[in-house]
Amino acid sequence: MSMSEKSVHFLHALVVFAGLFGLIAAGMFLLDQLLHVVLFVGVIWAAIHAATLGFKYVTIREMMSGAISRALPAIYIFLLIGLVIAALMKSGTVATLIYYGLDWLSPAMFLPVGFVLCALMSLLTGTSWGTVGTLGVVFMGIGAAIDMPLYWVAGMVVSGATFGDKMSPISDTTNLAAMSAETDLYAHIRSMMYTTIPTFLTVVVIFSVVGMNMVTAAENMGRVDRVQDALAGQFNLNPLITIWPVVVMIVLSYRKMAAEISMTACVVVAVVIALLFQGMNPQQVAQALWSNSPATTGVENIDQLLGRGGLYSMAWTLLLALLAIALGGILQGAGFVQALLGGLVSRIKQTGSLVAATIGSGLLAVAALGEGYIAIILNSQLFRKAYQKMGIDPAVLSRSVEEGVTLMAGLIPWTTAGAFYAATLGIPVLEFAPYALLNLLNPLVAIVFAYLGIAVFKTKPIDRQNSSA
Repeated sequence: MSMSEKSVHFLHALVVFAGLFGLIAAGMFLLDQLLHVVLFVGVIWAAIHAATLGFKYVTIREMMSGAISRALPAIYIFLLIGLVIAALMKSGTVATLIYYGLDWLSPAMFLPVGFVLCALMSLLTGTSWGTVGTLGVVFMGIGAAIDMPLYWVAGMVVSGATFGDKMSPISDTTNLAAMSAETDLYAHIRSMMYTTIPTFLTVVVIFSVVGMNMVTAAENMGRVDRVQDALAGQFNLNPLITIWPVVVMIVLSYRKMAAEISMTACVVVAVVIALLFQGMNPQQVAQALWSNSPATTGVENIDQLLGRGGLYSMAWTLLLALLAIALGGILQGAGFVQALLGGLVSRIKQTGSLVAATIGSGLLAVAALGEGYIAIILNSQLFRKAYQKMGIDPAVLSRSVEEGVTLMAGLIPWTTAGAFYAATLGIPVLEFAPYALLNLLNPLVAIVFAYLGIAVFKTKPIDRQNSSA
């Protein structure tokens, strides 16, 4: 910080955030969700306040550019997911999975079984985005075919996908949280099991009860026959061939290949199948990879589903993410996030309050910064000394950070995760968020456990004056 730049006071940070959330609320509820325009105004608001602290325009621009630069891996995945979805549609992979899924997935067990399958896939691959972009799209198609409420289906998919993103040893957020809190990866995962497994089992029970109560409304199986006939008339549905793009992506992900590599391989295999097995010409496939178009099965909601994907389909989401990340860059770079959260940390005296504050500030940080990676690092840095002073194991810190950031990021419309889920599943965040039960219940379970003293592992307290950063 140069001599002309001032430090941020807690009240100034509070004013900045109150203004931002007021703008966002107005944009979402009064202006019909014009989030791009609202976030642009938010960037101007944050930049003006940064300028009052003495930051020059060039420095503010570097804050935004630096944040976008750090988010480039997520942006690459944004674009690749659009290609993956379009390729899987044209290869018949999604149609095949819907066709055979309708044979064995009953309406009563749809939600609990889908939840478990999404959880297993994300656990094996370590990616919630890959799970939502493949298995999630399939479940949305099956749900539409059997008249399931799609907000329940999307909530189920996001719940299962987030479970693996949080718990998998090959997930980037899992590794980042352990590293940022300075704890062992497997100690971090073991710590999370104490709060996540009870929540997981509770969610399975809730989804089962909800599914059983939906049987009467969803059991129009004549509609299922019509959907299957329409799919069979549009695609060659040999699963021994059409399933290979998904198999390739899962295997490469499990072998810890970069997400960009596994997704690109999936696209290549799917394109080959579309050309050689589905009989499509190169121009059709290339156009679909840019901007897919509805299918012609004769079943409207299936036609719309099979017409999703392509690079252009991710433009709305990508632009929103870029604006949100640029805004987050100013808020972090100018010190507003640290001033607000740091002011809260200094007031905490009890273990339960510390865990609750960690989770709550994680939610605030990811909402302010627009993406989870920086929020995980920042939250770990802000709370590390408080956990040391109270003699609480850093694995509890890393667990609480994930429960505030990883679980909640997908339930905020303007974050990269929330925007991605909405674009991929075709349903607004605010519609499916109340039904993403794992994401909502897990933080509550963690807070209750902390106040009861359950799974709060202790270490020797470290005096603040002698502790290192």
